[in-house]
Amino acid sequence: MGTEITPESKRQMDLLRFATAGSVDDGKSTLIGRLLYDSKSIFEDQIEAVEKTSEAKGHDYVDLSLLTDGLRSEREQGITIDVAYRYFATPSRKFIIADTPGHIQYTRNMVTGASTADLGLVLVDARNGLTEQSRRHAVILSLLRVPHLVLAINKMDLVDWDEAIYEKIKAEFTQFATKLNIPDLEIIPISALKGDNVVNRSENTPWYEGPTLMHHLEHVHVASDRDLVDVRFPVQYVVRPHSDEFHDYRGYAGQVAGGVLKQGDEVVVLPSGMTTKIAGIDFFDKEIDQAFPPMSVTLRLEDDVDVSRGDTIARVKNAPTPNQDIDAMICWMTNEPLRPRQKLAIKHTTRTGRALVKDIQYRLDINSLHRDQETKELGLNEIGRVQLRTTVPLLSDPYSKNRTTGSFILIDEATGVTVGAGMING
Repeated sequence: MGTEITPESKRQMDLLRFATAGSVDDGKSTLIGRLLYDSKSIFEDQIEAVEKTSEAKGHDYVDLSLLTDGLRSEREQGITIDVAYRYFATPSRKFIIADTPGHIQYTRNMVTGASTADLGLVLVDARNGLTEQSRRHAVILSLLRVPHLVLAINKMDLVDWDEAIYEKIKAEFTQFATKLNIPDLEIIPISALKGDNVVNRSENTPWYEGPTLMHHLEHVHVASDRDLVDVRFPVQYVVRPHSDEFHDYRGYAGQVAGGVLKQGDEVVVLPSGMTTKIAGIDFFDKEIDQAFPPMSVTLRLEDDVDVSRGDTIARVKNAPTPNQDIDAMICWMTNEPLRPRQKLAIKHTTRTGRALVKDIQYRLDINSLHRDQETKELGLNEIGRVQLRTTVPLLSDPYSKNRTTGSFILIDEATGVTVGAGMING
């Protein structure tokens, strides 16, 4: 019944999701292009296409940002608008990158990209130092409980690799980070355009003794960041094939949100409270002994209990408490402000319902971290503490404990558009 993870399981878990953040023109897309290029994770035809486009634009260098800025409007303006996901691997680890926008009006896109990240990569332009948007993104990464943060001081080649500039920005950000919840911080001087300290160590920074960015990404320890103690399995779909081959098959599909599930474990189905045992765990086309976050599996149960989408399977003596009064930090994502008495749809894991805004306690000033308790509403891209009452009990945990069961989204019932992202307080 313990939480032992086998060596094979550890290898499956060794995936790093990281999100880039920072102001416009700090070089996020170029940096990702450099990581892909120097780690030999792109095809020759892609390189050739980027080289031709760079030449057509009159560049005397290969514009690696074109590898990530896929939208035509992004290429025309030289900015990132939507979240671009890229996948690559080295012999040490697999990676999923979320390249998020820098413009303030796309902050909500940045929240989306960072919400599942293990590591946040904030870029700053060495010439400009910390900006309001740099601080905003660091605060958001802190609120989202992204456990590891890297500050990449980019374009060091444009300030002649001045150590004093690096130390000044490092000191300023370190001071700012003391106000935030950032357990692990690394600060690296780089040039994304030239490749210095990205994959290969630079001769231009003899005064820097830390790791290259790639070395840090390959070796940062993330397995212990996941909750392997509190079993949480939100049911997404009931599998009933109705075929001759699987005539009596009944399984419950979903993604493990916490803990380690094993065959024979005694579990409880919430909110009904019915108890049973795990008869088997199916993973694609094979049966496995155990499942852990963030695996997507199908559970088979020993007893024929009533289980449906929106239910949560947990350990009998370690189950979440159903709650309809929710206290949460919310990032508001639409032009129409959030106000008290407003009614919205809410989606928490696989469970949906409606929510009433009871009160807005304060709005958080991103720059000073001051709590404005006089505010009566939250505007676009603003973050504040809000009290909600839901029509259905949420089987939740504090966001600080479990980022999956501790988060939710708010939806405009008239349009179906996601208008807010919430993080449940303890």
